[in-house]
Amino acid sequence: MSGTSSPSYRERNSTADRALDILTMFDDTRLVVSGTAVAERLGVARSTAYRYLQSLVAGRFLEEAPGGGFRLGLRVLEIARLARRSYGLSEVALPSMRDLAEEVQETVLLTRRTGDLVVCVDRAESGTRAVRISYERGSTLPLNAGASALVLLAWSPEDEARRLLETTELRRFTPATLTDVDALMERLGRIRRLGYSVTRGELDPDVVGIAAPVEEPDGRITAAVSVAALASRVYPEAEAELAQKVRATAGEISERLALTMA
Repeated sequence: MSGTSSPSYRERNSTADRALDILTMFDDTRLVVSGTAVAERLGVARSTAYRYLQSLVAGRFLEEAPGGGFRLGLRVLEIARLARRSYGLSEVALPSMRDLAEEVQETVLLTRRTGDLVVCVDRAESGTRAVRISYERGSTLPLNAGASALVLLAWSPEDEARRLLETTELRRFTPATLTDVDALMERLGRIRRLGYSVTRGELDPDVVGIAAPVEEPDGRITAAVSVAALASRVYPEAEAELAQKVRATAGEISERLALTMA
């Protein structure tokens, strides 16, 4: 393998940029990376790649995985915790989320949209009926599937929502997932009129999601609170009652946010 860097790397900060490139190799399908994969990604010799990796290990951004290769280290978890605190949203929302989780005995999620990304900021579990779902803290969610993402789009300006849907790859996760932009735009209008969103099996099979918007002190809607539960535990006739509980929690969080800015 050649030890010569590609032109794009010669034009960049070779230490900071390459460290970031290594860290961004990790995703849901790649939790461990090898030195060989890093060398190929950076276009450098394997010995050079290992020097970058060992620097990240020394800084606790990476650690050696038990089966070989490298995984994310504890320092990344510390930074993620600080990032959540820097938003302030989690600290304000978690007490209300925990109350809702205990009341309905289901998982409660807090999500936020930034540009074309919807991110799970935090979650609260019920004491007895946690459900395995795709929404982990820090994970990015699709724009076209899931109650939270649809709520966040529904309260975005219509032209912005359409632009995002038209310029984003809309994946079909289950047979119930919508991928047609016009159909999605029509649905966003219905969600806004209702004041909440309900999805059944559109991202995770057999999971129902009910979400409502959280209002920022300046009136913007960039966050949502939702309940995620097994569909077998939430009959369609119970959706409206559960939706009102979610809306009440979202309103409570909005009020608390306003008080923190007063």
